[in-house]
Amino acid sequence: LQMITRREFSIAIASTPAILYAAKGLANEDIKEKLKTSQLVYITPIKSNGEESKCKAEIWFLYHEDGIHVVTPTDAWRTEAIRKGLTSARIWVGEFGNWRRANDAFRAAPELMATGEIVTDTEVHAAVLEGMGSKYSSGWDSWGPRFKSSLEDGSRVVLRYSQSETPADA
Repeated sequence: LQMITRREFSIAIASTPAILYAAKGLANEDIKEKLKTSQLVYITPIKSNGEESKCKAEIWFLYHEDGIHVVTPTDAWRTEAIRKGLTSARIWVGEFGNWRRANDAFRAAPELMATGEIVTDTEVHAAVLEGMGSKYSSGWDSWGPRFKSSLEDGSRVVLRYSQSETPADA
């Protein structure tokens, strides 16, 4: 057993925040890369007591200007949560199919904490639809017109989730 000196201990303690910061940066880069290639994200709002909502969803998304954008019905629970001021959400990035049948497999995927907001800027809507059209080209002939018309009539909204922190275990 080798003893360390007080100086070595002090250096180790002083460098710990830098190591954690670097690890967080690497985790952020891994998530950003996954956001560029994944077809789905899994989202759950965080309740006011800090617990995850029972409501989750796998959903198409577009990673655009450092935000995760989803087009969703105005009465969807994720929209309602944001309207009620519950803007915090946990997001997992990966592809596991329907969240109920995935048996929590998505929980092993890269995850991030995010803050959600409703986007009303029609230019952002257009950019998101255009990006989704490229990303989901095989289903866009059917879904693209639905998304566009429902954004126009107000039955859907664009939500933007911005990363707020990396999970403690990342």
